[in-house]
Amino acid sequence: MKVSEPRPPVIDELDARLIALFSERPSIGVLGASRALGVARGTVQARLDRLQTKGVIRTFAPTVDPAALGYPVTALCTLEIRQRLGHQAVVDHLLAIPEVLEIHSTTGMGDLIIRIVATDNADLGRVIDTIIDDTHVVRASTSIALVTHPEMRTAPLVEAAAHRA
Repeated sequence: MKVSEPRPPVIDELDARLIALFSERPSIGVLGASRALGVARGTVQARLDRLQTKGVIRTFAPTVDPAALGYPVTALCTLEIRQRLGHQAVVDHLLAIPEVLEIHSTTGMGDLIIRIVATDNADLGRVIDTIIDDTHVVRASTSIALVTHPEMRTAPLVEAAAHRA
């Protein structure tokens, strides 16, 4: 078995500190970040540009809380689909439903796992009915999330990536 060479780290310790700072204080700005990190403003801007170009930082957009918008019920739904036409037809159908927040093609028992939200359990039934109202969806299995702890986290991964040899 061939052992692959270790890949060089995508980020270094300064990148990790920069990402952590913007995660904790998203409105700090480039000048504030340069002061907080003790590096030149141009260094911060160059690092941010590089991290965005590499896709490490995908967005500086606000994180929206569905519950604060009136959608406190979260559920994960596994879909089995007819695959003759691939996943795209179902993905297009799901993208037209505002309550569908994430769509993942998967291996295992189901073909897609989606994260959905609703205003209450009755509304969740409506959302599921809308989801399965597609000729390509064969079956749906839904689990209601009681508590999310924690929301998606990336800080430990960023730290590990910065120290990977």
